[in-house]
Amino acid sequence: ENRPIPEPGPNEVLLRMHSVGICGSDVHYWQHGRIGDFVVKDPMVLGHEASGTVVKVGSGVTHLKPGDRVAIEPGVPREVDEFCKTGRYNLSPTIFFCATPPDNGNLCRYYKHSASYCYKLPDNVTFEEGALIEPLSVGIHACKRAGVTLGSKVFVSGSGPIGLVNVIVAKMMGAAAVVVTDLSASRLQKAKEVGADFTIQVKNETPKEVASKVESVLGCMPEITVECTGVQACIQTGIYATRSGGTLVLVGLGAEMVTVPIVNAAVREVDIRGIFRYCNTWPVAIALLASKRINVKPLVTHRFPLEKALEAFETTKRGEGVKVMLKCDPTDQSP
Repeated sequence: ENRPIPEPGPNEVLLRMHSVGICGSDVHYWQHGRIGDFVVKDPMVLGHEASGTVVKVGSGVTHLKPGDRVAIEPGVPREVDEFCKTGRYNLSPTIFFCATPPDNGNLCRYYKHSASYCYKLPDNVTFEEGALIEPLSVGIHACKRAGVTLGSKVFVSGSGPIGLVNVIVAKMMGAAAVVVTDLSASRLQKAKEVGADFTIQVKNETPKEVASKVESVLGCMPEITVECTGVQACIQTGIYATRSGGTLVLVGLGAEMVTVPIVNAAVREVDIRGIFRYCNTWPVAIALLASKRINVKPLVTHRFPLEKALEAFETTKRGEGVKVMLKCDPTDQSP
């Protein structure tokens, strides 16, 4: 609250923030102070799922002007390295990323960001939809890496926000059938709401038993599995469930070392792929939202003003609802 309003550099814009979603990683940093090798050593502003209004532009900025509504891509390469040259800038080791130590995030009133990574929102796309482009991008990137296409049979493991965006994107990309597993009945109901064809509530079954249930409801083994939990048993299920010659994409992050039936995957030529965030997804997401081909509005279940950020984080920590959204602009009265 008491930090000075920053001045944008030549290629930056100053934004008055509007909507910022809370991600599981934000909660993890808040509770544990680290994720893997990323350790919080100094006070850090959280938030990386965001949208806002341009207040001031740097001298070199030509595509944006004050008053423009924008969605913010939180990852900005600091240099044009080999990964940037090949279009995979998300893998650049020097990338700036909002709310990843030591870089501050955008859960604040005013924030400056690289203008090239701020994308103008069409009039029919809301600030909240703009903020949801970040998690939606994970789904776009994962489904592209998985090779989802017309007629694909897809198994999505986990029905949290990232599992749900993968359901939405897989259906958009032409999946004929999507089955989702989760422990929570309410989250599986939300998966149905956003387009899942089948849901399976997991209780105490073994990974092989869950894989068998997936095959049973689909009528075949899925060609593609998108694992969104990071839980060891779920990764094991993903390998057992995926059809020979198919693809398993690991989206969820859990323990650094896990035990998996790797020989089962190897002898059946199941490709195991990882994803790291996303790249080149904001224009795609904005086009989908503007054309109303996808609907992400059901994902937002809780809204809080910035003054109640702690309450919002507690709500997310308890696992209530799906996506908790913070509203940073007290002067804006839109719903």
